[in-house]
Amino acid sequence: MSSTRPRIEVEDVAKSFDGRTVVDVESLVLGDYPIEGLIGPNGAGKTTLMRMIMHSTSLDRGVVKLLPEGPGSEPVTLSDLPPSRMAKHGLVKSNQVIMDFEQLTVMDSLLLSVAHPSDERPFHLFAESTVYERERDSISWYLDRFGFEDPLGFARSAGEKKLLDIIRCLLLEPKVLLLDEPTAGLPDDVRDQVMEVIGAKAATGEMAVVIVEHDLDVIWSLCEYVHFMAEGSVVLQGDPEYIRAHATVVEKYLGSEHVGS
Repeated sequence: MSSTRPRIEVEDVAKSFDGRTVVDVESLVLGDYPIEGLIGPNGAGKTTLMRMIMHSTSLDRGVVKLLPEGPGSEPVTLSDLPPSRMAKHGLVKSNQVIMDFEQLTVMDSLLLSVAHPSDERPFHLFAESTVYERERDSISWYLDRFGFEDPLGFARSAGEKKLLDIIRCLLLEPKVLLLDEPTAGLPDDVRDQVMEVIGAKAATGEMAVVIVEHDLDVIWSLCEYVHFMAEGSVVLQGDPEYIRAHATVVEKYLGSEHVGS
């Protein structure tokens, strides 16, 4: 556990839709470990909780804070901020549903993700080359690492679009990265490459990662700590071996093939 790694603190948060409580979490800290998993059955409230952390879904009650990374730093109350301010504080979330810029090439899509607000002012309209020169090394590393054959072409498959979304998040060098079903639609070899890159970045201690994932092999192999949600609440927390062995999880979600030996 690290006292300097950025962490998210969730206190007494709740959200209901049409009178049905979707999230009701009394207390939760995310980021004590480099990579943590958030799992649970469909409808458990996982994605809604992540959207509440990003404040793209409003809270009915409660507070979400970004805890200080070291002495002298003050907590940031994320639930007081609009979604557009999250990235400024180092909080980035991937999309659960594949979203892409259909009219942008692979390269343009990545350049847009790293453009500064000042790059988008009218008199900088034709300054794309400046952005490219500034970010060329980082973008080229990801393009080479994941084998994009034609960066000037368009992402065609669902897998390529999902991969682009993850790369856009990583290019922002977040302090806290929330990944919502990042492996959905990815071929197995690309999935393994993505998890390898994320694991290496999290190991530096500069980035905390929280993964919502239905591919439990990813959770067991990558996460050091797992939070289990059911019916809107976090009902179980612990290392993967503990979670796998717990009867409640087996009954509600995992099935016998994921039971720890």
